[in-house]
Amino acid sequence: MSRSPILRNVAVIWLLATVAVLVVGFRQAIFIAPPEETMGNLHRIFYYHFAHAILSLVFPYVNLGASLAYLYWRRRDPLKALNADALAVASAEVTALYAGICLATGMLWGKPAWGIWWAWDARLTTELLLFLLYVSYLLLRRFSPTGQTSALSAVLAIFAGIDVPIVYMSIQWWRTQHPAPVFGPNGGGIAPQFVPAVLWNLAGWTMWGIFVIGFRYAMERRRQLAEQEAALMALEASLETPQ
Repeated sequence: MSRSPILRNVAVIWLLATVAVLVVGFRQAIFIAPPEETMGNLHRIFYYHFAHAILSLVFPYVNLGASLAYLYWRRRDPLKALNADALAVASAEVTALYAGICLATGMLWGKPAWGIWWAWDARLTTELLLFLLYVSYLLLRRFSPTGQTSALSAVLAIFAGIDVPIVYMSIQWWRTQHPAPVFGPNGGGIAPQFVPAVLWNLAGWTMWGIFVIGFRYAMERRRQLAEQEAALMALEASLETPQ
C-alpha cells in the first residue's frame, strides 16, 4: 500500500502540532494553573482525567459508525467494508486506551480524595463496563474464527455504543459518589484560571487520539492488503499445480 507524500506530510505536521499542544497543556496543568482551594495540587490530575473521560465517550461513536458502515457495505461493496472495518479496529483500540487512562487517573484521584481506590459508583461502574466491552472487542478480533471476526465485533460495537449515553447520564439518573458535572446546563462550572489548562489538554489529547486512529487505520489497511495478496498468490499457486 503506497503512501501519498501529501498524506505523509500532513501526518508529520499533525504530529508536530499535537506534540506542541500537549506541551502547552502540560505547562498549563502543572506549572501555570494555581492549586485548587480544597484539593491543592491533587486537582492537577483532573486535567488529564477530564480529557480522557470525555474522549472515551466520543471515540466509541467513531467505532460504532464504522461498524455499522461495515455491516451495511460488507455485501454491497467489500472494498468500502474493509475500509470501515479498519477504522473500527483503530478507533476501538484508542477507545480502550482512553477509557483505561480515565479509570486509572480517576483511581489516583479517588485514593487521596475518598480514601479508597475504587467505589462501585454508577459512573465508575458504567465506565468500567465500557472499558471491558472494548477489551472484549479487541480479544474477539484476535481470537474469533476466521471469516466471522468483523461481523461479530461490529455487533459487539453496537452494545458498547449503547453504554456510552448510560455512562454520560449516570450521575444524573442515580445517586452517585462521583462529582457533579463541570460543564453543561447542570454543570457547576470551573474557575476562569483553570479553563486554559482544561482546554489545552482536551485539544491535545483529542489531536493525539485522531493521530493514533489514523496511524492504526493505515497499518490495518496494510495488513488487509497483505492478507488479500497472500490469498491471491495461494489461489494462483493452487491453479498452477498439476492435478
